[in-house]
Amino acid sequence: MYAITGITGKVGGAIARNLLAEGKNVRAVMRDVAKSEVWAQRGCEVALADVNDAAALTKALEGTDGAFIMMPPTFDPLPGFPEAIATIESVRTAIIAAAPRRIVCLSTIGGQVERPNLLNQLHVMETALGNCGLAMTFLRPAWFMENQMWDVAPARDTGIVPSFLQPLDKPVPMVATADIGKVAARLLTVDVQPPGVVELEGPQRVTPNDIAEAFSTVLGRGVTMQAVPRTSWEALFRAQGMKNPVPRMQMLDGFNDGWIEFEGGEANSTKGVTTFETVARALVAADSDSRQ
Repeated sequence: MYAITGITGKVGGAIARNLLAEGKNVRAVMRDVAKSEVWAQRGCEVALADVNDAAALTKALEGTDGAFIMMPPTFDPLPGFPEAIATIESVRTAIIAAAPRRIVCLSTIGGQVERPNLLNQLHVMETALGNCGLAMTFLRPAWFMENQMWDVAPARDTGIVPSFLQPLDKPVPMVATADIGKVAARLLTVDVQPPGVVELEGPQRVTPNDIAEAFSTVLGRGVTMQAVPRTSWEALFRAQGMKNPVPRMQMLDGFNDGWIEFEGGEANSTKGVTTFETVARALVAADSDSRQ
């Protein structure tokens, strides 16, 4: 039995589908009973638990051959990341008590970086969970290609897409969630002792200009990227409702300046197979379906 948290999201769902396709038993760990039926129909056992409820999470993870753990994303955290710290403590309590035979924990590119930025939440997680005495792999994926879903509307409507990733010709490590799902499922089920850290990106790095070119191809119209001036970020993010935009700005600086990078560098990262154009086609198709 393999327990999957975050199964209603893109990554958790991709892992579960890979495991089910291999004939594995999957326990869908979720907090929303309204979303449970679809996974039950796919053959999953359902366990209702919130990652912040250590007792419920312990029960959900007990008796499993493997567990996939992911933190709920917090894009506008309070200073000092108290939300993440509380979740990490709950997860740590649960995994020690339940002791799954193997754990794959979703971290991030730059999970080793201590320099202040939004991804420090996952550095704290790695530090706290890494000494539990359990067989654990931290999977550090690159920037999700699916993050560019927000580019579809401006690409479609105006042909001009604002970019916080810059310079526009700088390659960025990116990966599709489909590749994350395949790699995580493999790490959960391999017979040999898995590595402590796996760093994952797509088949090639992607520049913002490459993103524009892919959308141009898929949409059949000219698309260009337009760098958003760094001096405007804070006011723009606050206008969008963020109360503490500095960690997000620091994260973007890290990608743009190159200090958010894989610990082993590009040469030593695991490579997925899904191209950005493939993801762009899926994003545009999903956008089209949502407007029908």
